[in-house]
Amino acid sequence: MYPLVLHPNLSPEKWSAYSSTQQVLMIANELNRALNALGINRPEDAEKAYERAMELTDLTIEDSRWRSNSLKELLRFREVLSELYLYKDMEMNRMCLAALLSFDAEAWNMLVPVEPVAKN
Repeated sequence: MYPLVLHPNLSPEKWSAYSSTQQVLMIANELNRALNALGINRPEDAEKAYERAMELTDLTIEDSRWRSNSLKELLRFREVLSELYLYKDMEMNRMCLAALLSFDAEAWNMLVPVEPVAKN
């Protein structure tokens, strides 16, 4: 693992102590920060949020619990984050956030609104 620049007090060991839900939510928080920055036309702040999200994603990729089931998806997610960094597209950000949340059912249930069922 390369030296962490944006999270110098975080180590792979400390990161792996967080639950998978916490890891997903921390990355999701950075995507939300980027989305908010893009919404107010602050692309430089969005870049910083994407950089932090990439660093946290790299830590997640190193976490052994993700290796058995989700490594391929995490690597693809990291690739899409790199594209977001370059293109700063709000809709792509939303889709990436939904994909991230789908990695963990608890995170999904916490952040994805459920449509109410219409009564007949």
